[in-house]
Amino acid sequence: MAEIKPLVLEQKIPVGISSCLLGEQVRYNGGHKRSRYCLEVLADCFSYRPYCPEVAIGLGVPREPIRLVAEGDDQPRALGTVDATVDVTDRLLEYGRQIGESSTELRGYILMKGSPSCGMERVKVYHPNGMPNTAGTGIFVRALCEANPELPVEEEARLNDPVLRDNFIARVFAYDDWKRSVEADPSYHNLIQFHSRQKYLLMAHHYQGYRELGRYLAEAHQLPLQQAMQQYIQNFMQHMAHRASRKTHTNVLMHLLGYMKKSLDPDCKQELLEGIEQYRLGQVPLVVPLALLKHYLKRYGSEYVCEQTYLNPYPHELGLRNFI
Repeated sequence: MAEIKPLVLEQKIPVGISSCLLGEQVRYNGGHKRSRYCLEVLADCFSYRPYCPEVAIGLGVPREPIRLVAEGDDQPRALGTVDATVDVTDRLLEYGRQIGESSTELRGYILMKGSPSCGMERVKVYHPNGMPNTAGTGIFVRALCEANPELPVEEEARLNDPVLRDNFIARVFAYDDWKRSVEADPSYHNLIQFHSRQKYLLMAHHYQGYRELGRYLAEAHQLPLQQAMQQYIQNFMQHMAHRASRKTHTNVLMHLLGYMKKSLDPDCKQELLEGIEQYRLGQVPLVVPLALLKHYLKRYGSEYVCEQTYLNPYPHELGLRNFI
């Protein structure tokens, strides 16, 4: 009988976060945006590293607000809303690059929505005359992601969406696995082992990426180790950023069922197929067919399939698969 081990944290995972989300009074008006979900749920798994880019570059509290301003299709700049000669763009870019390059212990970053420094997307951009222009990305986070493209980032407000929440947290835990098992002990063997246990989680997020990285690893031993690792993790994290769907989860569930097709009796197989179909049709959450699948994998599954992180990508106490 094979064993499916739940993911048990030996220590909390280091994650960057906008300081105001922890309740720190660092916003332009002296306020904060305390996040109950980050502090009361995710704090059980994450050890936060707070950053406020605007305070870090010397802006006071309270302070004149800044906003993104761009002429036409030019790259937005962070200017004062009262005095447009106040331009903190370069300082925010430099701080973003500094954190991206130096904070290599981070496994993820949770951002403040709509911020001209920290907003991940849909941040308001204005014409110089004050009229709305388009939407963009905060200056700090743009530089952060350019300096560390593998780092999972997400806005706190978007964590209210069950699919986006699952996507971000799965990426954080996968990246933590990489940091601990491959980056800390580099070898072709550890690289292959990482891919081996992450492959069905990757398939759920991006089937084409799953196939591409499988082909890549077939030839990766011909490359210098550090180059092979760097190319792999960049592509892996890029593919993992795709959102898993009912369709892709169903595909993975059927693949895992295939490992037991010769062992299951007809009634058990039919029970599993019905559970997977109910999930595909949106009648039950993912946790329902997955619980059935785990039950039979413990009895009939191989050690290889029972070690797939797809079965337990994060601690079950988070309950994320009850809502997708």
